[in-house]
Amino acid sequence: MQHPASRAGEAYPLGASIIESGVNFALFSQHASAVEVCLFDTPHDPREIVRVQLRGETDGVWHGLIPGLTAGQLYGFRVHGAFRPEEGHLFDPSKLLLDPYARAITGAFRWSNVMPAGARQEPFDTAASMPKCVVVDSAFDWTDDRAPKTRLGDSVIYELHVKGFSQLAAVLPHDIRGTYAALGSSWAISHLQALGVTAVELLPVQHFVNDRFLEDRGLTNYWGYNPIGFFAPHAMYAASGGTGAQVREFKTMVKSLHAAGIEVILDVVFNHTGEGDRTGPTLSFRGIDNASYYLSPPGEPAVYADHTGCGNTLNAAHPRVLQLIMDALRYWVLEMRVDGFRFDLATTLGREGSGFDRGAAFFDIIRQDPVLSQVKLIAEPWDLGPGGYQVGNFPPPFAEWNGKFRDGVRAYWRGDEGTLGGFAQRITGSSDLYEWARRTPATSINFITSHDGFTLADLVSYNDKHNEANGEGNRDGENHNRSFNFDVEGMTNEPEVCRLRRRQRRNFLATLFLSQGVPMLCAGDEYGRSQGGNNNAYCHDSELSWVAWDRNAEERRFEAFVRALIAFRRDHAAFRRPRFFPGRAAHGVMEEDIVWFAPDGREMTASEWTSPDQQWVAVSFAQDAAERPELAESWRPEAFMMLFNAGQEPVRFRLAGRGEVAWRCLLDTSEEDGFLATPTSHRAGEEFLTQARSMCLFQMENGASEDALPEVVAARQGGFQWDGIPLPSPEPLDFRGHA
Repeated sequence: MQHPASRAGEAYPLGASIIESGVNFALFSQHASAVEVCLFDTPHDPREIVRVQLRGETDGVWHGLIPGLTAGQLYGFRVHGAFRPEEGHLFDPSKLLLDPYARAITGAFRWSNVMPAGARQEPFDTAASMPKCVVVDSAFDWTDDRAPKTRLGDSVIYELHVKGFSQLAAVLPHDIRGTYAALGSSWAISHLQALGVTAVELLPVQHFVNDRFLEDRGLTNYWGYNPIGFFAPHAMYAASGGTGAQVREFKTMVKSLHAAGIEVILDVVFNHTGEGDRTGPTLSFRGIDNASYYLSPPGEPAVYADHTGCGNTLNAAHPRVLQLIMDALRYWVLEMRVDGFRFDLATTLGREGSGFDRGAAFFDIIRQDPVLSQVKLIAEPWDLGPGGYQVGNFPPPFAEWNGKFRDGVRAYWRGDEGTLGGFAQRITGSSDLYEWARRTPATSINFITSHDGFTLADLVSYNDKHNEANGEGNRDGENHNRSFNFDVEGMTNEPEVCRLRRRQRRNFLATLFLSQGVPMLCAGDEYGRSQGGNNNAYCHDSELSWVAWDRNAEERRFEAFVRALIAFRRDHAAFRRPRFFPGRAAHGVMEEDIVWFAPDGREMTASEWTSPDQQWVAVSFAQDAAERPELAESWRPEAFMMLFNAGQEPVRFRLAGRGEVAWRCLLDTSEEDGFLATPTSHRAGEEFLTQARSMCLFQMENGASEDALPEVVAARQGGFQWDGIPLPSPEPLDFRGHA
C-alpha cells in the first residue's frame, strides 16, 4: 500500500540515510519506470508490512523520504520496468531486491524456495527467500583510534580468513570463534604481534551469498568471492546479536587491531556479483538495472560478458557503476577505517572498449581521489578474459600481487632448468616488471602461497592436486603448481622425506622474507597447515580450511623460525630498499650495491646466467642509508651475502671479498632451526660447503667501509642485464580457481 506520509526526499546520498525526520532512500535505475521501498519487521517475513513508492526521480536516481523510520528498520526494493532480455532489461517487481548501498544485510538467502532464473519472468514473490537490508546508525566511538600508516615497503602482510583463523581456537569462548570479535581479541592480537606481521589481509567480508550448485553438494562458498553487498560486512562473521550489529563489531575489531599497530586490508570483489549468469537468481543489480550494471559483449545485450569465471562482469566503465565502486571504497576507509584494499581480478576493473587499459577511468579516479590515493592499493593483476594477465602493467599507486615471483621462486627451488636468471630478478624486487614506470620494489607483493592454491606444506608434499572433495571430478583448480613431493605423494612419516620437506619450506620462506618487495604470508603456513592436497578449497568451511591451534613441537619450532625471519627483516633495512639496486657506489660500503658470484668466487658471466643447469649463485649487497633519511641517525654500514643451491648435491662456495673481510653465517636452511644458535665466522676467500637444496645468509663482520667487493664490470640498464643480455623470465603461472 502507499504510505500516506512519503515525500520526494533527496537524490543524494544513495542508499538509506537517517536524517532528523526519518530515513531518505535513493536508488539508481536509469531504465526503471517506478521504484518501491518495502519495509519488514523480521528478516524472513513473507510479505512486507508497508510498500512505499519513491516519488522523486533525478538523473536516473529514484528517491523518497519516509518519516518516522529509525535505525534497525529492515527494507528492500521492488523495481518496475520492461522485461525484454533481448534489450538487456530484466525488471520484475515480484522480486524483492537488495539495496546496492545497504550498510548491513541480515538473514540468509534461501535456495529452498527454488528461486527462478533471472532470464525468465515468473510471478514468484521472493520476499520470504531474501535477506533484508538494514538501516544503520553509523555512530561509533573512535576515540584514540589512529591508523598505523605503516610504510608499504616495511609491511609484512598476513592473509587470513576471518572465520577460518579462529574457528579452532579452543582458548576462545565458543560464541565468538570465527568472528570479527575473535580477530580483534587480545588472543589474536598477541599471536599477530608475536609473529611480527604489520597488516592482516582479510578474505572477502563484503556480504556474499552461497551458490546453488554448492548447496546441492553439501558445500558452501567459504572464501566469499560471491558478493551481493559491497558496503555491508558479512553478517555470518559477527558474534553480536541484533540487526546491524556486524557493523559495530567490525569497527571494534579495526580499532583493536589499530591500537596494536596492525593495519586492516580488505580483499574486495568488484569484478562480478553473486547473481551469476543468466541462470542465476535475481537478488539486486539484475533486477534494479541489468543493462547498466553488467557488461555485455558488443551487440549482445542479452548475454553477459564473463571475464571472471563467475558468470557475469560488472560494467566498471559505466559512470554510476564506477560511482558505486568508489563510494564503497571511500565508505570502508572513512566509516569503517580500513587501511587498504586488495582488488580481486583487478584487470576486469581496467577493461574499457576492446580490452585492458592502464589509463582506464577506474585508475584515473583513484589516483586523484584525496582519500583512496592515500591508502594501500593492491591489484590481483589478472582475470580470465582476453589479455587478462597484466602483471607489471598497473599504474601507480597500485602495488601488485607478483605472480611471477611465486612462479619463479617455486620453479627455482624445484630445480627446474633455466630458472636462475628469473629467480635473481624476483628476489631483487622485479625491476624488469616495475622500474620502467618509475615504481619501487614495494610495488611487488611477494608470495609463495595464498588462499588460492596449495598451502606451503602441500607445495612440498604433492605433485598433483587432490580436489575430489569439491565434487567436480578433480577438474577444478590449477594443474601446473610447480610443486614437488620428494618422491612420496601426500603425507608420510618417512624421516628423510619429512626432513627434506621441512628444509624446502624453510627455503621458500627465507627467500620470501629476504627478498626485496613486500612479503605476504598465508595464514597457517607459519606452522605447516595442510589441505590434503586440495589446491582449490574455496568450498570447504571445515577443518580442511581452518587454522589449527593445537600444534606439536615440530610445528612450534617452524613457527619460531618464521618469527625470526620476520624480525630479521624488520631489523635490517637492507632487505627493505625503497629503490631498485642501481649498480653504483654506495657511500664507500662497496663499489657496487649488488654483486653476483659463481661458486668459485668469480663474477657470474652471461653464459652462466643462461645455462640451463646452473642452479647455484652467491649474491652480496649493502644497505643504502641515503635512500632512507629517517634511518640516518641509527644507520650503520651493513653488507650481506646469500648463497643459493637448488641442486641435489652440496656446492662449495668461495666467499667473496678481500682478505681482511670476515663473514658471519647467521642462517642455514639445512639446519632444523634455520637461524644458527651460535653464528660461525668465515674469512673472505674461504670455502664454505652449502648443502643440497639449501640457502645460507651471511653478514659482514668487518671491512664494510672498505672497498670490500670487486668492481662490477657488466653494465646494467633497465633492470638486471649482464653484458646487455636480459635474463630469461619464466612463463607466468596463472591460478584460475574460483577466486
